[in-house]
Amino acid sequence: MDCIFCKIVKGEIPSTKVYENDRVLAFKDIHPQAPVHIIVIPKEHIPDAEHINSENASILADIFLAIKEIAKLTGVNESGYRIINNCGKAAGQTVFHLHFHLLGGKSMSDSMV
Repeated sequence: MDCIFCKIVKGEIPSTKVYENDRVLAFKDIHPQAPVHIIVIPKEHIPDAEHINSENASILADIFLAIKEIAKLTGVNESGYRIINNCGKAAGQTVFHLHFHLLGGKSMSDSMV
C-alpha cells in the first residue's frame, strides 16, 4: 500500500505529532490553512467516510474524543475551531485515508466553500 498517512503511522515518514493513542494519530498539517491546522487520522487504513461501516464505526467516537483533547492541547477549545472531512476527489480529498482537519486560532468565514 502506498498511503502516505499509513507511512506516517508506521514512522516511515516523519510528522510533528500532537496527539496519539492506540487507535488515533494527530499531527500538524505541512501546508497549514490556519494558525492551528491538525490532521487527525485513524491508525487503521480506512479510505474515506464511505468506507465507515458497522464494524469500524467506533473509530469515529475515538477520533472526535481525540479532537476534543487536541483542541484543549492547542488552546482553541475556548475560541472555537472547525472540523473538516473531505470525502472523494470532487470534494477535495487528496489523501485517500480517512482524516479530519482541525482548524483554529483565527476567526473564520461563515462560508463553507
